[in-house]
Amino acid sequence: MIHRCPWPGEDPLYIAYHDTEWGVPERDSEALFAKLILDGFQAGLSWITILRKRENFLEAFDGFKPETLARYSEADIERLLGNAGIIRSRAKIEAAIGNAKAWLAMREGGQDFSDFLWDFVDGEPVQNRFASMKDVPAETQASQAMSKALKKEGFKFCGPVIVYAFMQATGMVNDHLVTCFRHDEVKALSRSS
Repeated sequence: MIHRCPWPGEDPLYIAYHDTEWGVPERDSEALFAKLILDGFQAGLSWITILRKRENFLEAFDGFKPETLARYSEADIERLLGNAGIIRSRAKIEAAIGNAKAWLAMREGGQDFSDFLWDFVDGEPVQNRFASMKDVPAETQASQAMSKALKKEGFKFCGPVIVYAFMQATGMVNDHLVTCFRHDEVKALSRSS
């Protein structure tokens, strides 16, 4: 019997995400940017809703390439608002475009996005040892600090709760429960990341 975190339930897509992606340390700046944008689209929704639409998002937003996204025009916004395969929120779409511009401004200023984010955990994944989902926080001091710093750089839809979910998903924190088979696997990946 495999023991895993309870949140994926019985959904095969959610289980696959939990078992292969969630908590794996991500160091690629563009991949981190794309994940942060998707987490921003999650605001007010469940992650499985975004996960089911992830391929549509990637196609509609040109793979979340910051250089491309930053050049989106009002026509692109209208195109996206007409796309039933994504979350059609003007505020979130405009935030994604603005976030791409902020990402590019950071890069042009000599700041690597990955290094910027990982500095909030001193460059190494935080290895939590939670036994129950009720022990897992919605936000932490690190996510509050990261959220504040991202907003200072011009990012939107990056509050401390969204940012903590992002940190969990990208392996900045290992929040697999200690009873979950992935806890030790992700911890081992952390040492090699």
